[in-house]
This record gives sequence, C-alpha cells and structure tokens, in this order.
Amino acid sequence: MDPHSHARPDEAAATHLDLDIRVDMEQHRIHGTATYQLKRQAGDSVVFDTDGLTIEKVVLGNGSEAKFTLGMPDSILGQALRIALPAGIDKVAITYSTGAGAKALQWLAPVQTADKKHPFLFTQGEAILTRSWIPIQDSPGIRITYNARVAVPKDLMAVMSATNPQERSSDGMYSFSMDKPIPSYLIALAVGDLGFKSTGKRTGVYAERGVVDTAAWEFADMEKMLEAAEALYGPYRWGRYDVIVLPPSFPFGGMENPKLTFATPTVIAGDRSLTGLIAHELAHSWSGNLVTNATWNDFWLNEGFTVYFEHRITEALYGKDYNDMTSVLGYQDLLGDMAQIDSSKHPEDTALHLDLKGRNPDDGMTDVAYEKGYALLRLIESKVGRPKFDAFLRGYFDHFAFRSITTDTFLVYIRKQLMEPDRVAVDLDQWIFKPGLPADVIVPTSRNFALVDEQLVRWGKGAPAKELATKGWGTFEWMQFLRHLAKGQTEQRMNELDAAFHFSASGNSEILAAWLEQCIKNGHEAAYGKLEEFLTTVGRRKFLVPLYQALMATPKGKAVALKIYGKARPNYHAVSVLTMDQMLAWRDHKPPATF
Repeated sequence: MDPHSHARPDEAAATHLDLDIRVDMEQHRIHGTATYQLKRQAGDSVVFDTDGLTIEKVVLGNGSEAKFTLGMPDSILGQALRIALPAGIDKVAITYSTGAGAKALQWLAPVQTADKKHPFLFTQGEAILTRSWIPIQDSPGIRITYNARVAVPKDLMAVMSATNPQERSSDGMYSFSMDKPIPSYLIALAVGDLGFKSTGKRTGVYAERGVVDTAAWEFADMEKMLEAAEALYGPYRWGRYDVIVLPPSFPFGGMENPKLTFATPTVIAGDRSLTGLIAHELAHSWSGNLVTNATWNDFWLNEGFTVYFEHRITEALYGKDYNDMTSVLGYQDLLGDMAQIDSSKHPEDTALHLDLKGRNPDDGMTDVAYEKGYALLRLIESKVGRPKFDAFLRGYFDHFAFRSITTDTFLVYIRKQLMEPDRVAVDLDQWIFKPGLPADVIVPTSRNFALVDEQLVRWGKGAPAKELATKGWGTFEWMQFLRHLAKGQTEQRMNELDAAFHFSASGNSEILAAWLEQCIKNGHEAAYGKLEEFLTTVGRRKFLVPLYQALMATPKGKAVALKIYGKARPNYHAVSVLTMDQMLAWRDHKPPATF
C-alpha cells in the first residue's frame, strides 16, 4: 500500500477517467464531474483521495445516487472519499468543485504573465497534489487512461498532458485524450492566451503569444533530442512531444507531463545553453512516465534513471566536454544537498530508498534521488560497458512499460538480468538502502573546469578581471567560476567583476542566481535591488532555496529575506510556499519597511 494515498486498490481501482470540467478564471474555481471506470476485487466500496474539494454528489453507474463519506482531514494526505458500491457497480461519477486554496492550482493575474493581458492557470500534480483539483486515487502505483472535456473563457486556450489542439477553439471548449495508462500526478492542465510553434515533425512549443517565437528558437533541438533518445532506448511511445513554457512562478525547472512537458521560462537564456532541462524531461518519457516509481519512497527510480538518460542524450548531441561539465555541477549539487541533509532531522534521507511515511513526499525530492541515483547507474555502466548497459536499459524499459514498480522489483530484475550473469561487483544494498556515498563512487572531472580553476587562482592572487582568460566560456564555466569564488571579496573586487562580465545584467538565470548568491555571501548590497527583482519574479524552487538560505545566514539578511518574501510570497506556487514557509519560519511576519 502507498503510505501517501487513502486509496485501496486491492479492493477497487480506477482504470479510466472521463473528466468534464469548467474553469472559472474569475472565481479561481474548477467545477465539474469525474467519472471513473473501476476494477473491483473485494469489498463494498471504493476510496479516492481529495484535498479541499467540495463533493456535491456521487452517481453510480446505474443512475442512482451513492452514499459517500469524507474522512478526517490530514494536513498532508487530505481527506479520504469513500463511496459505497452495491454489487455489480463498476462506474461512479463524482460532481465536485475545488477549494480556494487548491495546492495544485496556480491562478495568475494578467500582471503576473509575460504579456500582461490575460489571466493564466497551471496545475502541478507531483507529488500528491492532483487530489486538490480532481477527486482521484492519487498514488503513482495506480495508472489510468483519461479523456477530458474542458470549458474555458473564449479568449483563452486549454492544453493538457494528452492530445492537444494547436489553435484556439471558437467557443472555449476543448477535448483531450490520453490512451496510455499514467499515474495521477501526470494529469496536468494549463489555460492561458497561448500560441503554438512547431520545432519538428513530432515536436513543438506552446507559450504566451509574446514568448512563443523566442521559446521555439531556444528549443530548436527538441526533434534531435527525441531522435537521439530513440536511438538509445527504443521508440517514443507517446505520439507527440511538446513543451509549454509557463510563467516564471512555476516552482520547478520542468515537469514531465506526458506529451506536454511543463517548463520554466528561466531556461530561456538566449543561447540554448540551458536546454539540457528539456533533454531531462524528454528522458522521463521512458524513465518515470513509461516505467514509474510505485511509491514516493522509490522516487530515485524516476529521477536517477532520468539523469543518466539525460546525460546520454546531451553527450550524443553536444559532446563529452558538455557532459563532463554538467556531471561535475550535478556532483557538486549532490554534495551540497547531502551536507544539509546530514545536519537535518532526517540524515537517513541520503539513502536512495526512503521511508517517508507520515511526511510530505516532497521531502524526498532532493538531489540524492537525482545525482546519487545517476552515480549508481554510472558505476554499473563502468563495470559492464556501455553496449551491455544500454541493452539492459532498453530491456528494462520494454519489460516494465506502462507499469509502476518498487525498488525491490527493480533489484530482482537487475540482479537476474545483469548483475549475476556478469558478476558485477557493486554493493546495491549499500548504494540504495544505506545513507551516504559509497567509496566506489566515480567522481566526475572536467578539463574545461580545470582551466576555469586556473583563472580562479589568478583572480585570488589579484589579477584584474579583464585579464582573466575567459574567452569562449559558456554557462557552465561561469557557474563553476562563480560557485568557487573565494569568500571575503571586497566591494571593489565585486564591482570589478560585475563591470567586466555584467553578471547583474545577465539574462541567464543560472549565472545570475550564482552571482546573486555570491553577492549575499560577500555583503555586496549594491546587488540587492536586482536580488529583490529576481526573487519577486521567479518562483523556481531551485533558485529560491539557496538565495534565501544565504540571506538567512548573514547578520542583516534575515530582515531582508523576510521583507522580500513578504512581497514575493503571493506570486509563488504552493509547492514553493511550503518549502519557504518552513525554511523562513514564516508566520505572516511584518518586516521593516526598509532594509
């Protein structure tokens, strides 16, 4: 059983959803009916997950109204909706509306969008938020197909993780179909003044009309990425692969909703240097969407495999040096995350397989799942060689296609198919179930970064910024430089760097965020205006956490952090708000009017 769902699939499990909803952009509500086909096995009821929903009525397949009860509210799990099922009934229709604080939904006013003309809505279901906008069996171990009929204002367009229109309808009515069984967290909806632009035979980009051309140029390699992925691990099974660029409050870099990745605009750098994120979300079409973690304790099965696959795609397209640099940066992220986890209440969370019962599954969404999982697969690849490991992975995706599996299921499979026949000397139990990094981890290196480190030494010895050998540096070299800038930089030296390299004016969010973090650590308050602008416009948790943490670690920074957060909080998605509220111990503070 999934500890993060009330559902009891051993009694009755949903197999198909017909969703008929109306999106009220003014009142910030979704109203409609979710009709389910059920597979019954035992018992006299079916249980769904809800969170903040108003359940108006439930109608059985025979047309009669059903008896239902709502369980006690839980701050993490929401409420169980138990529906009585007479014998022979395998269909229920739940009429409902969402609550004011539905955690999956972010309603944006026109001023919060790029074009500033129309409101916008997007959903974020991972990990257990879909239950706040659809009554559903909200477990990654339960897969369903779905059709949807969605009514929106006539001047807006709706898209979902399903078959999608490429032009706006005349009446605001949209129909969608997902004929592959997917877990509930991958059901997604976005509504806005959207345009579409093709980037290939099977790929394209949705975005606000003022953004779509820029986004399509940035993501021009999508079709090449898709072809590279297929060459590695077999046919793409979802038809089209499109991306929608959301407003900047989106809390993640990307979300792998099938057929339509949801992406942050912070990957639009103007030079295509950050599109490895698209490779990552595309890779989820195999690892995560095709083969899915059965519970959130097994989250590493989604992300570790996807990071490995992402590296293989980008290496095929952009070369080994690119892959080496991103591997080093990822390893740095891993070490940083593990250090924080080790000093937390749950140092055991540096293991790959987790025990998150009684906790929010978001607690397990750290770089451990991503980068330690990748490190394990990279180690196994080094033991057996790429050709054999590629054959194993392709067989793994084929064997478990459209299934959700546990870590134990994976272990049985890999031991039988690869580890035992090839006598692979890797202690899987230590890697997966024990905290920390095993001694046999492969520490990545980069020749490009070795050259960057030479310039860091020169800078530390007093070389002028303009004399540093930075010609030809891209995003990753600058990230390495900024991440390793020594503490104690003077105001003069920080000004010199900014004057030479224009970090504060950078349109590259990775470079800007790395620079702002150094500004905080070195007390460079001249950049705090830019810092406030960044934190009040960008809601991506990857950037928020280190910047607010850096502020909180400085003598004057707590007041600055609370002031900025008080202004920015209404613009953040619930996922980011939860993280930041806990980190800042937010209690509706009233910070000083000035820094």
